[in-house]
Amino acid sequence: QVQLVESGGGAVQIGGSLRLSCAASGPTLAMGWFRQAPGKEREFVSTINQNGGITYYSDSVKGRFTISRDNAKNTMYLQMNSLNPEDTAIYYCAADLSTPFYYETNAYKYWGQGTQVTVAS
Repeated sequence: QVQLVESGGGAVQIGGSLRLSCAASGPTLAMGWFRQAPGKEREFVSTINQNGGITYYSDSVKGRFTISRDNAKNTMYLQMNSLNPEDTAIYYCAADLSTPFYYETNAYKYWGQGTQVTVAS
C-alpha cells in the first residue's frame, strides 16, 4: 500500500505560478496528475514514467506545466506557469499506472487526497 500526499496548492493571480508536490510513502511506478473543477469530471493533466524519461501532457496545459520526479525522495512535482482561471481545480496525484491508458483515472492504483489550486480572475 502506498500513501500519497499532495502539497503546494493555494491561491494565485492570473499569470502566476505554483509548484505542486506529491510525496509517496515508498517507491512507485509511473505517476500522474489529474484535476477536478467544480461540477466537472476528474481530468488528466500529466503523467511521468518511473525513471522520469517519458512524459505526457493534456493539450490544455502543454507548454505551461512541467512534470518531474525525484525518486531518491519518492516525490513527484508539477510546475505550473502562466496560470489562468480555467486551471482552478483540486489537483490529485496518482501512482502505479497499471494500463497503457495513462489518461484514464482507473489506470492508477493509488491516489492522494488532493490540493486546491485557485486562480483569481
